[in-house]
Amino acid sequence: MARTKDRPANQLRIIGGRHRGRRLSFPDRPGLRPTSDRVRETLFNWVAPLIEGARCLDLFAGSGALGFEALSRGAGAVVMVERAAAVARQLRANAGLLGAADLQVHEADALIWLERGDPAPFDLIFLDPPFAEGLLAPAIERLERHGLPAPEARIYLEAPVQIGFPPLPESWELIRDKTAGQVRYGLVRVGPA
Repeated sequence: MARTKDRPANQLRIIGGRHRGRRLSFPDRPGLRPTSDRVRETLFNWVAPLIEGARCLDLFAGSGALGFEALSRGAGAVVMVERAAAVARQLRANAGLLGAADLQVHEADALIWLERGDPAPFDLIFLDPPFAEGLLAPAIERLERHGLPAPEARIYLEAPVQIGFPPLPESWELIRDKTAGQVRYGLVRVGPA
């Protein structure tokens, strides 16, 4: 990632909540692209009434931008899943810097983790997988099959504009949908099965 005026290379800034303005580092890895400040601001405006005390899953954590932002804004617990060892180590280090005892980092492939992972449902789920790997559809299928979204959960989706979102399960409704540059992002509400 190139250095910009707003964000030095391999750093993200928490934009709201108790850790607002805090900068966190992340390793330089191919395909690792934190959700932009602008998109995060929109997302967290959408979920503001739901975030306090929510149980959150950042399934393809990467830099941890979404999970750390949720924690800063009052989430009750955050679970991050990241397959790259160096990235998972940095997520744990950043959690330590923030004193985030209510954050867990699992070093695992996200799709495998969903098969044997946390059985408790989540109120808010972030699905922002590496764009080139085609992981959004299988992640959605596994989340639904294992009943991991809580009733009335919200699920954030991010995908390249040219590909868009895969078909959603019947009980999932896309309630927000926007684009920013080459990124399509949206928010899903999970209804009764």
